[in-house]
Amino acid sequence: MKHIYLLFLLLTTGIFSQTVVPPANLAAYYDSNNVDYSASNSNLYDELATITIGNHTTFLTYSQRHNFLYDADTPANDPDNVTLIYSGDVQPDDQWLSGNNPNTPQTYNTEHVYPRSLLGSGTAEADLHLLRACITAVNTLRGNDPFRDGSGNYFSSNGEFFPGDDWRGDVARIIMYVNLRYNEPFTDVGNLALFLEWNAADPVVDNGIEDNRNTVISGAQGNRNPFVDNPYLATLIWGGTPAQNRWTVLSTNDFQQPEVKVYPNPVSSNEVTIISNKDIFVEVYDVLGKKVKQQNLTSNQKKINIAGLKKGIYLLRLKSDSGTVTKKLVRQ
Repeated sequence: MKHIYLLFLLLTTGIFSQTVVPPANLAAYYDSNNVDYSASNSNLYDELATITIGNHTTFLTYSQRHNFLYDADTPANDPDNVTLIYSGDVQPDDQWLSGNNPNTPQTYNTEHVYPRSLLGSGTAEADLHLLRACITAVNTLRGNDPFRDGSGNYFSSNGEFFPGDDWRGDVARIIMYVNLRYNEPFTDVGNLALFLEWNAADPVVDNGIEDNRNTVISGAQGNRNPFVDNPYLATLIWGGTPAQNRWTVLSTNDFQQPEVKVYPNPVSSNEVTIISNKDIFVEVYDVLGKKVKQQNLTSNQKKINIAGLKKGIYLLRLKSDSGTVTKKLVRQ
């Protein structure tokens, strides 16, 4: 029953049939004319990494973070106060801890969401995308501990740290950025499945702090966190529970769909015939979302061999130059 539900989820959320398109103000940055933002693009991770790395054109020193971080971590409706990660405390933007800061009191310092001691790149320690203002005592409590699941407010337990319900999505999207930008592993700070779950459970608030951070940080160092611009990009790349999609969806209805017929269906033999007036690239997925077969079909070859497929329900993803359609196939 669980497998049937998952298949239903895949069909209704359209992971196999949707292409997302960046908004006009981000189209040039995300090279939307050349990058296919869909699950069918097996190179999406690499292409997104190229964009993220290539646009990181200004490399700040660690001391320069003070010039930008506290503007970044402010809500749009309260520009003079900094919202601090994990605790959610709000403090004036001049209370950062530093011997060079003449103001008192000094209540917060800089948290490396991906711990500084675990970063392999010297450039990363001053990358604003992974830095957050944090109450000093809470930063000390977290230390270098990996993240764990939990609920409610932040807590530390047995050498692991839960960031709190309201911050788990922020954390997940920062960790994904660090993996994309610097190829740092998820396993040093938790696990990918957990971060995908958090990314879906705690979405980006429109015009909230994450959006403000992307605006301020891109102005300071050139690049953006793509998983803040659209959390659904993580779903397209790694799968998991479908996350919030902040971009326009081009479903199969937005294309002139090729005329496609699949027969016999249900099928008890070892071959399926696909009739189309186009050359087609066929991908076959099982109910767990695993691709089990792929094949190019031309005008001279319209049959696929399914001898290796067990009895059950499959998805056929059929892609041509006219668009993409998804068909259900029952193997008897």
